[in-house]
Amino acid sequence: MPTLEEYRATGQALRRRVFGPPAGGAKSPTQELAPDFGRISDEVLFGQIWSRPGLELAHRSMITIAALTALGRETELKAHIRGGLNVGLSREQIVEIILQLAFYAGQPAAHAGFRAAKEVFDQLDGAAR
Repeated sequence: MPTLEEYRATGQALRRRVFGPPAGGAKSPTQELAPDFGRISDEVLFGQIWSRPGLELAHRSMITIAALTALGRETELKAHIRGGLNVGLSREQIVEIILQLAFYAGQPAAHAGFRAAKEVFDQLDGAAR
């Protein structure tokens, strides 16, 4: 059984693979108010859940994008759309995930998901110029 330190190292590497290196600058409200939350997320969410065998990283990303779309969590959805692109999802796949959710989570959730995706795609296109 791996130690928490090993889970944390695995989780940190996996999180960097999905989201890229941590952004510098001001701390988020979560980092400021609950500094242990990031460590716990690295140890459990990324170190033990996202790193499990049985699903490819891209599949886990698809599931997360679908869940965040259904829940209307646009801020987190944008981060996971970027992450999905980082682990090999195409823009078309992301659009199809959101479209699929329109009939399960409702059209307002899908519209919000498309807004989030468009914002991410536009930001990436702007950065590429």
